[in-house]
Amino acid sequence: MVEPRPTVRRRRLAALLVQLREKSGRSPEEAAERIGCHRSKISRIENARLGISLGELRDLLMFYGVDDPAFVEDLVALARRGGERGWTRHLRAALPSYADHIDYEQTADYIRSFQPLLIAGLLQTSDYARALYRANPEMLSGKRVDDLTSMRMQRQEVLERDNPPRMCVIEGEAALRSPVGGPKVMRQQLDHLLSRAEQPNVDVQVLPFSTGAHVGLVGAFVLFGFPTPAFSDVVCVEHVTGTLHMETPEETARYTLAFDTLRTAALNTADSMDLIQSIKRET
Repeated sequence: MVEPRPTVRRRRLAALLVQLREKSGRSPEEAAERIGCHRSKISRIENARLGISLGELRDLLMFYGVDDPAFVEDLVALARRGGERGWTRHLRAALPSYADHIDYEQTADYIRSFQPLLIAGLLQTSDYARALYRANPEMLSGKRVDDLTSMRMQRQEVLERDNPPRMCVIEGEAALRSPVGGPKVMRQQLDHLLSRAEQPNVDVQVLPFSTGAHVGLVGAFVLFGFPTPAFSDVVCVEHVTGTLHMETPEETARYTLAFDTLRTAALNTADSMDLIQSIKRET
């Protein structure tokens, strides 16, 4: 039986517990001794593979020197709801790979996205996203399109939260020139892209047509990195019927190399912004 992926809340709690333990100078063995368990249990808790009782959580927080009552109660609330899938729970049965993708977005601290043909999902306007969904022959219901568009906008809130993830996006020139939704929608989309690129946690580079052959010709992909070594990087590749997730070190290392190579080949940030402005004037 395949072990289910940890929920967003459990991953957040696990990452925080690792950070708090390391900040306090305590070892996993000391933490295990404190709550009277085996070292492996602490490992599973910190890997988000096992929940933690509220009593154990409070005891560990005291042991780690956490004395802010409000913060303690926030973590207790997080642990109490650790098994819930949050706002993606209704997607699990119908669209499990999409729900996993959103979970990764919500817990990552570094998102690298290569998009040769489309604007990255977290940087899309609602009109641009709606036009994409309407182009899908399976999207026959107007309500379905509206629901998915609303969900995409909700996903983007991750870039506005406290301690947002760092996001590095490489857009192919074709993504900037394809008139998705028509000229007006595309101009608004390019304006939005320029605005997002001004955020300190968002970097946008453009891979121009003049690059010629490059490693990204095989297609788009997204790399998620997480705030603790307990969670390996994850590569996501979308296809017609869902999303493929790859987590082995060999797979993620190859995609990391591909992304780094593409970033070197892409225009620098300033030249990228100039090209986006130029294309917007032409649209």
